[in-house]
Amino acid sequence: MSDFFKKIKQYLAYPEMKILWLFLFLVSLIVIIDVIYLEEIFWILVSIIILASIGTVIAVNSIRTARLTERLRLEKARLDTIISSMDDGVLVYDQDFRILLFNPAAASIFGIPAQEAIGQQLSPESVKNEKLKELAMTVFQSLAPQVVRQTAEGVYPQIVDLSFTDPEQELRVTTDRVLNSQGQVTGFLKIIRDRTREIGLLKSKSEFIAVAAHQLRTPLSAVSWTFESLKKDTLNDNQKELADTGIAASNNLLKIVEDLLNVSTIEEGKFGYNFQEIGLIGFIQGAVDSVSPVAREYQVKVFMEPFPEGEVAVTMDPEKIGLVMANLLENAIKYNVANGQVVVSIERRNDGPFMQINVADTGMGISEEARQKLFTKFFRAGNAVTKETVGSGLGLYIVKNIIKRHGGQIWVDSEVGRGTTFHFTIPTDSRLIPPKEIGFVE
Repeated sequence: MSDFFKKIKQYLAYPEMKILWLFLFLVSLIVIIDVIYLEEIFWILVSIIILASIGTVIAVNSIRTARLTERLRLEKARLDTIISSMDDGVLVYDQDFRILLFNPAAASIFGIPAQEAIGQQLSPESVKNEKLKELAMTVFQSLAPQVVRQTAEGVYPQIVDLSFTDPEQELRVTTDRVLNSQGQVTGFLKIIRDRTREIGLLKSKSEFIAVAAHQLRTPLSAVSWTFESLKKDTLNDNQKELADTGIAASNNLLKIVEDLLNVSTIEEGKFGYNFQEIGLIGFIQGAVDSVSPVAREYQVKVFMEPFPEGEVAVTMDPEKIGLVMANLLENAIKYNVANGQVVVSIERRNDGPFMQINVADTGMGISEEARQKLFTKFFRAGNAVTKETVGSGLGLYIVKNIIKRHGGQIWVDSEVGRGTTFHFTIPTDSRLIPPKEIGFVE
C-alpha cells in the first residue's frame, strides 16, 4: 500500500499535474462561494458533485499523462544513451538541412563538436567551409569525390560508400527518412560508418598478395618450362608420366597465381577494361567452341541453343567477358557427371535493355547454404572440393566483379543432384555501364 501512495506522490510532483492543482484551487474557491451565496443545500451538493466529477476526470487524465510522459522520458534517456554509445555516427537533420542530432561518434568522424554541429544549417555552399566540408559532402553526396551506390537510387534505406582524399577517409552512409504519424517526410537519418581502417587493411592485404603472386609467377613459369623441355627428350613411360604431372601441377599453380593477381587489381580498381562494340551471339558461340577439348576429356557434351533474332551488338570488354565464359563453362564441365551436358542459351530481357546469358549443366548441383557464399573470395562448396581438389575459390568472385563492372548482374539457380544454371546479364544500352572502375566495393 505504501508503494501505491509513493507512486501517487511521485505523479503529483510532475509538472503536468499543475493543471490539477489549479483546478483544485478553483474548486475550493467555488465551493466557498457556493456555501456563502447559495442558500439551498441541494444546489450546493449538486455543484460539489459536478465539480468533483470534473475533478476526478481531470485527475485521472493528468495521472495518465504524467505516467506516459515519464515513460517517454525514460525511453528518450535510454535512446540517448544508446545513440551516444554507438560506434557509428548518427546524424539527423530536417527538410531545411538543419542538424537536429549529432552523436559523439559523428563528432569524432567529422572533427566537429556536437554543440557546434547541432542547429547548423547545411547547404551545397557549406563545402567551401573547410570545417564543414566532409559533413556537407556526406549530406549532399553528389559533391563527394567518389561515390559508390550499394542500393538503387530512390529506394530507402539508401546505402552509399563515400571516399575522401584530403584527409583520406572511407565512409559507408546509410540514409533513411524520418516520417511523422501521417507518413510525411519531416527529415532524414544517416548512420555513418568509418571504414577507413578496414579499407586500409584490405589494401595492405591486397598489396601483399600482389607482391607474393608476382614473385611466384616467374619461378613457376620456369618450372613449367623445365617440365615442357624434359617432355621433349627421350623418356620412358614412367618419366613421361612424372613430366606430365609436373606440367599439370605447375599450370594449376600458375592459374591460382593469375587469379590472385586478378583479385588484387580488381580490389585496387585497376583491373583495366577495354570496352568495344562486339557481336554477342558470335562471341558466346566462340567461347562454347573453345572448351570442346576440355569437354571431351570429361565426357561432357557442350552446345549452344540458336538465338532466333540474329546477331546483337553490345558494348563489352571481350577479354574480360571471355574470362567470365571460360570460368562458367569450365566449372559446368568439371563439376558435371559422365555423359552429362552443358547448354548455353541467350535471351533478351523484357524488363530492361539487357541480354541474359544462361549456362546450364546436369552436374552435382549446389546446396542453398553454399549458394549464399558462392561469389565470395576463397569459397568452394564441399561437394566441389570432393570432385575437384585443385582450385583457388576465386573464379566466381572475379566473374561477379567483371559482370558488375559491365553494368550487369549474375545469379545462380541450382538443385543438389540435378544440376546448376548460372545467369548473367549485359546491357544493350552502353549508358548503363558504370563510368569508371571502382575498387573495394564489397
